Amino acid sequence: MLHIKSLEDGLDVFKALGSEIRIEIIKLLLNNGGMNMNELASELKITNGALTSHIKKLEDCGLVTVSNEAGGHGNQKKCSVHLDKILIDIDQLEDNRNLYQTDIKVGHFSDYDVYPTCGLSTSKALIGEVDDTRYFAHPDRYNADILWFTRGYVEYIIPNFIPASQKIDQITISAELSSEAPGVNNVWPSDVHFYLNDVCIGTWTSPGDFGDVKGIFTPDWWFLNWNQYGLLKLLVINKKGTFIDGLKISDVNINQFDLNYKSILKFKIGVPDDAEHIGGLTIFGKTFGNYNQDINVRINYSPIV
Repeated sequence: MLHIKSLEDGLDVFKALGSEIRIEIIKLLLNNGGMNMNELASELKITNGALTSHIKKLEDCGLVTVSNEAGGHGNQKKCSVHLDKILIDIDQLEDNRNLYQTDIKVGHFSDYDVYPTCGLSTSKALIGEVDDTRYFAHPDRYNADILWFTRGYVEYIIPNFIPASQKIDQITISAELSSEAPGVNNVWPSDVHFYLNDVCIGTWTSPGDFGDVKGIFTPDWWFLNWNQYGLLKLLVINKKGTFIDGLKISDVNINQFDLNYKSILKFKIGVPDDAEHIGGLTIFGKTFGNYNQDINVRINYSPIV
């Protein structure tokens, strides 16, 4: 998912999409699961040179990725759609002058209660043994860049270093997430629950545990039949309620918590025993999956009146 935080930031994307032929390129790539340049040019009835110009515009703004694949006539350039969603903030709440931002590594959880299948890994090696919950307490967990479990939760303490005498107006959390299936299964729904200070603020159903292609940042040594990438989800709680990717998922709002510069912020994410779809959870850090980021947190604040 691409999150455009202002209309100005999205100019390159808007220009790239302001062309009927580039829209047709994206449709063809989606319908065919990716195509090489020769196939695209033939389908569109344009020259390879003209196609290259259009692909470059789509690639430069992150809408399309291009990779080399071996074919019968040497290497071919294969094009694929990179983004699953584009979220645009038009009515922008954020005031960057009153914004605190931080990143939390996947392994920096403060509490957990998880059940197999489960495990953790750094970018270089597994931490202990898979399906042994004891390793979620191992000191090396702080270096973990991916973790997974079938049910249960992990909880993080969000650093709260907003200035004194300020109250919290909005919390935005983005993370790459997927389900956790035995092996991988792109159709494996899981009801992921989000909690702020032990209050459930909403639920999102992950569609699957994705392993059809290797994650862009997933290390080369990672097992091909294991979780490869997730979906980048944007969770927002403000005075209007709680939202995922701009869609309202609950009426729980930030004012109910009365948060300020002294508040402890506990963020819990998991799949409880009473969920309709118990399909597990995988959280990806910056060296796994398709997005080069950890758990990103932004806090908007204003003076206490």
